[in-house]
Amino acid sequence: MKSTLSVLAGLLIWLTTTTVLAESNPQVRIQTNQGDIIVELYPAKAPKSVANFLQYVDGGFYNNTIFHRVIENFMIQGGGYTPEFVRKETQVPIMNEADNGLKNDRGTVAMARLPDPHSATAQFFINVTNNTPLNYTAKTPRDWGYCVFGKVIKGMDVVDTIRKLPTGRGGPFATDVPQTAVIITTVSRVTPAAAPAKKKGK
Repeated sequence: MKSTLSVLAGLLIWLTTTTVLAESNPQVRIQTNQGDIIVELYPAKAPKSVANFLQYVDGGFYNNTIFHRVIENFMIQGGGYTPEFVRKETQVPIMNEADNGLKNDRGTVAMARLPDPHSATAQFFINVTNNTPLNYTAKTPRDWGYCVFGKVIKGMDVVDTIRKLPTGRGGPFATDVPQTAVIITTVSRVTPAAAPAKKKGK
């Protein structure tokens, strides 16, 4: 009887752990020459944006790119240029999912884009403060906002180090380029921890 109970208990623990892992949001590690940043992604809230981002991650697109735009009290932006300021070729743009209820608060990760609301491709940015003006308010070109699809869960100290770097001219940009190159060496998936269980909501 005790042996059977032990087997059942072990099976229950295995099933619980497997379920937690299956339900966990995907995570990626952004390795930079300033340190590592771990980002949790929110596919339930931004399915197209997450799938698009992971497509670039899995293809090695972000490897050896840079954070090319840094504004200390705004955000850090990267994922589009090599250290030599060569712009990388991207896939087709995706639909803007900024109406998903997620806000551009400190630590969140959002898709960068052109004035066209549906022009995001590979570039992303990390908010270093609560950027309320970037949030969705209406489905108009002016008010679509910027889609949040993840959040930094480890490494905000690295983000803060990057945002405080001196900036100036670099490559085709007249301003906001870190004068010490911030190189993204690799971006890869990581396995979320089995515990604690994922919280509801995000």
